[in-house]
Amino acid sequence: MARQGGLCLGSFFLILGFVAFFSIPAEAAIKKYQFDVQVKNVSRLCHAKPIVTVNGMFPGPTIYAREGDSVLINVTNHAQYNITIHWHGLKQFRNGWADGPAYITQCPIKTGQSYTYAFNITGQRGTLWWHAHILWLRATVYGAIVLMPKQGTPFPFPQPYRETNLILGEWWNNDVEQLVSQGNKLGLPPQMSDAHTINGKPGPLFPCSEKHTFAMEVEQGKTYLLRIINAALNDELFFSIAGHNMTVVEIDAVYTKPFTTQVILIAPGQTTNVLVKANQNPGRYFMATRTFMDVPIPVDNKTATAILQYRGIPNTVIPVLPALPAPNDTKLALSYNSKLRSLNSQQFPANVPLKVDRHLFYTIGLGQNPCSTCLNGTKLTASLNNITFVMPQIGLLQAHYSNIKGVFRTDFPDRPPTPFNYTGAPLTANLHTSAGTRLSKVVFNSTVELVLQDTNLLSVESHPFHLHGYNFFVVGTGTGNFNASKDAAKFNLVDPPERNTVGVPTGGWTAIRFTADNPGVWFMHCHLELHTGWGLKMAFVVEDGTGPNQSVLPPPKDLPPC
Repeated sequence: MARQGGLCLGSFFLILGFVAFFSIPAEAAIKKYQFDVQVKNVSRLCHAKPIVTVNGMFPGPTIYAREGDSVLINVTNHAQYNITIHWHGLKQFRNGWADGPAYITQCPIKTGQSYTYAFNITGQRGTLWWHAHILWLRATVYGAIVLMPKQGTPFPFPQPYRETNLILGEWWNNDVEQLVSQGNKLGLPPQMSDAHTINGKPGPLFPCSEKHTFAMEVEQGKTYLLRIINAALNDELFFSIAGHNMTVVEIDAVYTKPFTTQVILIAPGQTTNVLVKANQNPGRYFMATRTFMDVPIPVDNKTATAILQYRGIPNTVIPVLPALPAPNDTKLALSYNSKLRSLNSQQFPANVPLKVDRHLFYTIGLGQNPCSTCLNGTKLTASLNNITFVMPQIGLLQAHYSNIKGVFRTDFPDRPPTPFNYTGAPLTANLHTSAGTRLSKVVFNSTVELVLQDTNLLSVESHPFHLHGYNFFVVGTGTGNFNASKDAAKFNLVDPPERNTVGVPTGGWTAIRFTADNPGVWFMHCHLELHTGWGLKMAFVVEDGTGPNQSVLPPPKDLPPC
C-alpha cells in the first residue's frame, strides 16, 4: 500500500513539475540552423537545369524564431559561386557583420568555406525573408523568416486558424548567371524571366506544370493568415484570390491598421500579411500574381497561380481565376499604397521623427556610359545623384571598423549636382554618370529625411528601395517633381507606414524618415536586381555614439577573409 502511495506521490510531483515548467514564462531561446548551399537539378516548364539551393530546397527552409531569441545560422558553401546571405529586414543592431550584402558588410563565403551568422531578434515580430546577396543568385536562393511575438503576446488582430507562407518569385529556363554575363557584355538588360512562381511553382497555366502547382487546403468558415513575400528579382506584383477578400494586417514585419482589399501590390523585397476567411461556396479558387508595370518597358507579364482548395472538394474541379488589374493600372497601385498606415497603438506606437537634422534629396536615374566592347559602344547604367556606385574589393564595414584608407570616400552628395526638370520630357542627352565608391556619413542618433525622386533620364520607372539596418517611415509620396514647400506640408507624421523597402512611383517621389541609431555601414539600393547591378545603390556610414552600447561590435572570428 505504501509503495502504491509512493508511486502516486511521485506522479503528483512529476505533474506539479510539469505545471511549474509550463507556468514559467519561456525565456529567450537559441535557434540553430545549418544552411548547406548546394547545386541541385530542378525541372520547371519542361526544362531541367542545375540551380543553387539551400539544403536542396527551392524555395529554401523557413527560419522560425520568436521576438527576443538568438539565432545562429551556419552557412556552408558547396556551390561553385561565392555566396552571402542577407536577412532582409532584420535590424542587426550594432551587428552589420551578420547583415550579409557582399563587399558591403562582409566578403563572400568561398566554395568549401563556412560562416555563422549570429544575431538577436530585438523588437521585431512578423514576416521577413532571407536571400543571397551576391550576383543574381537570389533567383533561387531565398526563403521566409517567421518571427512570432513574445510568448503570451497575442496578435493585434483575430487569431487565425492556420497560417501559410506564399513566396512570389521568378523562374528562368536558362542559367541566370550566364544570361546576366551575356547582358553585361552587350551593355543591355538580360533576357526576362520565363515565369513567375508561387512557392517555387508556376502553376497549371504553364506547360508541364500540373504537378508544379502549390495548393493550400482550407476549411469552411475558418480564417487563415497568409504571409506573402515578393522574392522576384525585377518585378512589382499584383496578387489576388478569386472570390475572396484579403485584410491587410502587416507590412515588412510592422502591424498596420487593417483594411480589406481584393488585390495587393507588393514590390521586390516587401512582405505583406493578410487574413483570408474561407467564407465562399466550397470549391477551388486560384490565387494569382502578375506584374505591375506602368511604362512601356518589356516585362514577364504571364500569370502564376496557386490553388486555395476547400476541404472535400475533388481535384477535378476547375479553379476560378481572379480578375487581376491591368498590368499598367497606376491608379490602383497609388490607391492601394495610400491605404497603408501604421497601427500606431499604445503597444505598437509609430515613433515618427518630428524634427529633422539632415535633409537629403536623391535623384534616381538611368544612364549610358561608353563601353568599347558593348553592342552599341555604350552600356546602360543607373545612378543616385548621378553617381554609379562601384563595388569595392573588401567589405566596407571592415574598412570603416579597421580604418583602412583608400577603400571609400564619404562625400556622397546630399542633393544632385545639377537640378533639372526631373520628370519632364524624356532626357536622352548627357546621360554619362560619374562612378565611385562614395558613402554618406551620418551622425549617430541624428534624424534623417530622404526624398527619393524618380527622373525621366531615358525613361521614368518605379523603383523599390531597400535600406539595410533600419526601418523607416514613409511620410509622403506623390507624382511629378517633389516640391519642398507644398509637399512637406502634407506629410503624414501621425501614422505613416513603417517599412524596410518602399516603392518610388513612376515619375514621382517618396519621402522617408528614420533615426540613425544603428552604427555601422548600411547599404541602400534599388531592389530590382537589374538596376542594382547597374549601380543604383549607395551606403550610409552611421558613426558610433559615445555611450556603451552605441558602437559597432567587434567582427566575429570566422568573418570570411577577402
